[in-house]
Amino acid sequence: MVQIIGFEKKQSKSKESYSVLILQGEPEVMISKTSQRPYISARRASIPCALDENQAQALIGKELPGSIERVSCAPFKLKLATGKEIKISTAFQYLPPESVNEKEVAQ
Repeated sequence: MVQIIGFEKKQSKSKESYSVLILQGEPEVMISKTSQRPYISARRASIPCALDENQAQALIGKELPGSIERVSCAPFKLKLATGKEIKISTAFQYLPPESVNEKEVAQ
């Protein structure tokens, strides 16, 4: 299950406005690469929505079936707060549970 934790208005490269819901997965224990100490984190992803702002705001706090998984994507550069630039080729994406209809079409 994932929880809807927010709503944002965004603008596409073509200057069109659209809305996204911000989703958060279950908390999970991670191990720091630098200190080797455990900490808790949760994966986050966004998903476009065709709801008006009031409807989207009303969904905050609700849960959706599915999970947030790391998936491959086109490489992109990200500038860290330290000023260091890194190249990333994965992203977190919401994956809904498989439905019966999708399984039938795939066969």
